[in-house]
Amino acid sequence: MNDSTAPLRVALVGYGFAGKTFHAPLIRSVPGLALTTVVSRDAGKVHADLPDVEVVADVQAALADPALDIVVIASPNDTHAPLARAAMEAGKHVVVDKPFALDLMQARELAAIADRQQRVLSVFQNRRWDTDFLGVRQAMAQGVLGEVTHFESHIDRYRPQVRARWREQAGAGSGLWYDLGPHLVDQALCLFGLPDRVWASLAIQREGGESTDWAHVVLEYGARRVILHASMLVAGGSPRFIVHGTQGSLVKARIDPQETQLIGGLRPGQEGWGVDPDPLVLHDGHGKVTQVPAPQGDQRRYYAMFRDAVLGRSANPVTPAQAITVMAVIEAAMASASSGQAQELLLDAAERQAWQAAST
Repeated sequence: MNDSTAPLRVALVGYGFAGKTFHAPLIRSVPGLALTTVVSRDAGKVHADLPDVEVVADVQAALADPALDIVVIASPNDTHAPLARAAMEAGKHVVVDKPFALDLMQARELAAIADRQQRVLSVFQNRRWDTDFLGVRQAMAQGVLGEVTHFESHIDRYRPQVRARWREQAGAGSGLWYDLGPHLVDQALCLFGLPDRVWASLAIQREGGESTDWAHVVLEYGARRVILHASMLVAGGSPRFIVHGTQGSLVKARIDPQETQLIGGLRPGQEGWGVDPDPLVLHDGHGKVTQVPAPQGDQRRYYAMFRDAVLGRSANPVTPAQAITVMAVIEAAMASASSGQAQELLLDAAERQAWQAAST
């Protein structure tokens, strides 16, 4: 294992959209982490961006390297659980891109392995550090909305053509609910805790579609309703957040800019990083409308906190217990969409207590 002064050495498994856009630039921008290895069959693609890293085609070669401390898994969803298992059994700390696993059983198995191997296992919930979510969370904490009764969280896009990529093809772990659902669910659980029941409708709306491209999920908390929505056929006019409470309402129109900034080549920490010009709009119930600046976002904080967790300096930013509860909601929504009935979460008392301990 790495000594206390040298940076933690990181291997990134997969250099598709997630690996290239999010993980590589975020890891490289955090002091104390060194991205030294990428597992990819396309060395030319990797070296065009990262000429100084070693590229290996075989994941086992990376797992066998005793100099590596951390393995980040950004490969197709159906490989997440087996790769995470292999990495932990090889003695590595692990970050898994969302979704954590394909189902609740796999999620539980990974948590058990992490406990047995005494490895830090975390899921990449970078959107906890988005401008829009931070602004909504801040407003709720300040009490300006009173008791929240209705909450909507949308991640909508306009991509009418089905693309030839695994995320949009038929298969285990594909589709919009597995892709964006974990972010929507994780943010909702951070704000409101575990729901009483989950109701969902999932659909394939695009011509030639093979996997879910529309998802509408309702989390029930007594009389409160939390609506999670994602679509690939929204050209505009859909706010990121809508929040109604007993003392007012809040609307956040546009999504956090960090993904767009990363795609455009802005590196984390450069001028303008995480700055969101789109304010939150607060309606106080008496006709007064106030614009509230969005807080600055910084998804680097996830990796900084994970680094500190590996070094024993702080808690894991997203624990296996939290990942299990997200997977329980994902699974409940799929069961609801299939049955047409609202579903309760299939969590036992110990799992609920572990989530509570990790979330306080």
